[in-house]
Amino acid sequence: MKINEIFHSIQGEGKNVGLPTIFVRTTGCNLRCRYCDTTYAYYEGEEMELQDIMKEIRKWDCKRICLTGGEPLLQEEMTEFADILISRGYTINIETNGSIDISDMTERDITVSMDIKCPSSEMDDRMRMENIGLMRERDELKFVIGGRNDYEYATDIIKKYKPVCSIAMQPAWGEMDARKLAEWMLGDSIDARLSFQLHKILWGNRKGI
Repeated sequence: MKINEIFHSIQGEGKNVGLPTIFVRTTGCNLRCRYCDTTYAYYEGEEMELQDIMKEIRKWDCKRICLTGGEPLLQEEMTEFADILISRGYTINIETNGSIDISDMTERDITVSMDIKCPSSEMDDRMRMENIGLMRERDELKFVIGGRNDYEYATDIIKKYKPVCSIAMQPAWGEMDARKLAEWMLGDSIDARLSFQLHKILWGNRKGI
């Protein structure tokens, strides 16, 4: 499996925000979102055997894993790797970009955090909307909001697909006023979490955090 980086940090967003987590970031992504903050994961990385990845993970006394990217579901060995982690007692969250079938993950004891890309990403036409119907209560659907057009796009999807999972709206870093987004959500009674990227607030926008 091609790995960009493995590190131990605080989860910066989503349902597990603030919790110590081991991050396994894979190399490669099939999308090119305009505001992507991990472009270094497009190509950088090295092939690692699954046993070597597990050896690296065991350096930290932590049983919480986040599989991220890039796009982790592009990795052919991801399902096998997830099963190994489950068998070793790890709690797993996988972050995926919404363009690839998630059924292998939702059939397992894994929490799926899935984006639906909004128009400002310039990747909204690549979304696999049928994934929303596969998501369970334990999962999370995330929208990165860059402005009013994104917000209205997201609320239309919520109304149309009525996801059973939790929902997060996250202001695009450096582009969207979080207070304004909060006001829109309150004004429209949107039952969603206003999500921030805590890791960037703590350490800035850099690798390995």
